[in-house]
Amino acid sequence: MTEMVSQDRHFIRRGLILVFIALLLDIIGIALIAPVMPIFLSELTGDSISKASVDGGYLLMVYSTMQFIFAPLVGSLSDRFGRRPILLISILTLALDNLICALAAGYWMLFTGRILAGISGASFATCSAFIADISDHRTRTRNFGLIGIAFGVGFILGPAVGGLLGQFGPRVPFYTAATLSLSNFIFSWFMLPETLPVQHRRHFDIKRANPLGALQQMRTYPAVLWVALAFFCYWLAEAAWPSVWPFLTTYRYGWNESQIGLSLAMFGVGQIVIMSVVLPYLVARRWSDWHISVTGLTFSVIALCSYTLASEGWIVFVIFALTCPEYLAHAPMRAIAASEVPPSVQGELQGALTSVTSITSMIGPLIYTWIFSCATTENASFHFSGAPYLLATLFVFTAWLVMIFLVHPSPSHKKTSNMEESLS
Repeated sequence: MTEMVSQDRHFIRRGLILVFIALLLDIIGIALIAPVMPIFLSELTGDSISKASVDGGYLLMVYSTMQFIFAPLVGSLSDRFGRRPILLISILTLALDNLICALAAGYWMLFTGRILAGISGASFATCSAFIADISDHRTRTRNFGLIGIAFGVGFILGPAVGGLLGQFGPRVPFYTAATLSLSNFIFSWFMLPETLPVQHRRHFDIKRANPLGALQQMRTYPAVLWVALAFFCYWLAEAAWPSVWPFLTTYRYGWNESQIGLSLAMFGVGQIVIMSVVLPYLVARRWSDWHISVTGLTFSVIALCSYTLASEGWIVFVIFALTCPEYLAHAPMRAIAASEVPPSVQGELQGALTSVTSITSMIGPLIYTWIFSCATTENASFHFSGAPYLLATLFVFTAWLVMIFLVHPSPSHKKTSNMEESLS
């Protein structure tokens, strides 16, 4: 019995490490290109930075639209065929996307590349289901925190390296991202294990493998619906960052690619600290998932309101140092939802949640870049580059209200306990 437990612990530890590496490499590949997008779009379209922000908004919209459509499909396929093959296909698709963007002769090629990127980006649902497969109520919140750590590390290395590579031309980060994704595919092919046992797989149903069908299925679990609503409001606020941050900092502070990359790397450092130090501490102190999430949302409200008014670049760093616990919000919300469904539905659940976040990424870029453009053009009736973040503040405050009044701790996830020894 002891030997069997030891083998299970080894499998869990190995699975967490490998899916973390696979997810990290994907995120680095995505983050590499962020610092060069304003300049690259301006070169391809001939537009000003203000107008190029709208072009960037359309790229984010098509990426998110594809993710919205394909996340439930990918999640359901992983419930049927397992997590490993779906992840491998998604990683290879991302490599093709970056290669197309690197070779782009016009805006339409970037648009095509982002379509493929959105399809491959649906793999985040499968990664989440992978983590749910090897977690229980005692480890779920901590393990989902690995997603935040991966994003943190990715947004340290990706933008920093992308900003440096951008000095050699805006296409260089895309070539690098394509190479990284291909390396990720080779690594995962040999190392990534399967975590969904055959007995927990279910038949594929196309009626459930679409955004509306997946969300309708969640009606079976009422608690999940309220979490999904908070998810929607939270991620609609978060959509302001990829939508306008590079454009806002270029316009408001006069930052170059390296400075934009540095600021994004700073956000990454904060995520790592919060997810690897603060979140485990709160779990060990037996804070409920609900309390952790509400704490994160409270800091997020304060942070977005402060960024709205930050008139100098150095103020950004001060605000971040004081409000970085905002990163606590995401992992416990996902853990609450995951605790409400059985193993055979985890892929579908994570696909539904990914679709929810994708909806926000579809409409967020259009809203935020339109507001930014209107507030920064020469003939604007009222110049205020922080307008997008003012709106984001209202959205995240709504998420806070939903968690406070509509989502309540239940016996299944009222308290989290210390991590299992195998994950320490």
